[in-house]
Amino acid sequence: MRVLIVFCHPSEQSFGAALFAKARCALLDAGHEVQVIDLYREGFDPVLSPEDWHAYLSDTDSLIARVQGHVDALRRAEALVMIFPTWMYGPPALLKGWMERVWLPGVAFEVPQGKTKRAQGLLTSIRSFTVVTTSGSPWWWLRLIRDPGRSMLTRGYRVLFHPRCRVRWLQLHDMNHATERERQRFLARVERTLTRV
Repeated sequence: MRVLIVFCHPSEQSFGAALFAKARCALLDAGHEVQVIDLYREGFDPVLSPEDWHAYLSDTDSLIARVQGHVDALRRAEALVMIFPTWMYGPPALLKGWMERVWLPGVAFEVPQGKTKRAQGLLTSIRSFTVVTTSGSPWWWLRLIRDPGRSMLTRGYRVLFHPRCRVRWLQLHDMNHATERERQRFLARVERTLTRV
C-alpha cells in the first residue's frame, strides 16, 4: 500500500521519535511504499491567515496551490498513519493547523449543500487510518471526559475516508510514569499493528 506517515513532535530524542522510527521500519519491512511528512523538521506553517480565511471558499484553489505537495501526498495515500503526543486532550496545534490548511474543501471534503447536512468525504482512497499517540493522562480520566482527541479523529474525520476504512487507535497512557518495560511493550505493539496495515 501507499502509506503516508504524518509525524508531529518537536524532539528528535523523544519517545515519540522512537515510535515514528519503529512505525516507519515496520511499514517498510512489510513491503509498503512509505512517504513521510515530518511537520516540525519541515517547519510547516500551521496558521490560517486572515487572507486564507477570506479565500477559503471563494478561491480554494489558491490555498491548495500553497500546500500542493501535502495535498498530493494526502490524495495519493491508501493508508494514513499519524504519530503525535496528546497535549491538552488533543493533537498538537501544529498537527491541527496542518489539517486546517491541507484538508481543504475539494481535497478532503465537499462543503454541505444545506442546513443539517454533513460534509461528504473525498479521501476515499484511504482504507486504513492508524493513530499512534501518548498521553500523560490515565485511561480512566480520558474515558470519563469522553476522550475528545480520539473522538475528533476516529469519529469526526473518519467519515472523510473510504466507507470501509479500518481505524486503529494505539495510545500509551500515563506516559510521565511509564516504565521502560511498558514503553518497550508499546513499541512492540506498534510494530505488530503496522505490519498488518
